[in-house]
Amino acid sequence: GYDGGDCLDFNEKYPDCEANNPSWLGDGTCHGGAYNTEECGYDGGDCFAFNEAYPGCDVTFPSSVGDGKCNSKDYNTEACGFDGGDCQALNGILEKYPDCEISKPKWLGDGECDG
Repeated sequence: GYDGGDCLDFNEKYPDCEANNPSWLGDGTCHGGAYNTEECGYDGGDCFAFNEAYPGCDVTFPSSVGDGKCNSKDYNTEACGFDGGDCQALNGILEKYPDCEISKPKWLGDGECDG
């Protein structure tokens, strides 16, 4: 079993890891959810820097934090460093115009008048 022996190393290192794609562990990208857990070695070590920088940030795609694009909701929080600093422009607008509701923050400053 275990995929012709391909999963023996994974099963030995992470016996309680419930990640769907074991090959993603240690691939250089921090994945969220089941991957960024103690059982999965914090994504095979890929999430150590992220967890250190944003210890209370629990998002689906940690690699989106600080990627240059403001992601709303769970990412634009103090725990996530306001999306790793990506939401500074949006938060400045919201502070200046508190009644402004922006559903697509990535449209701000994109060079198009989106109405």
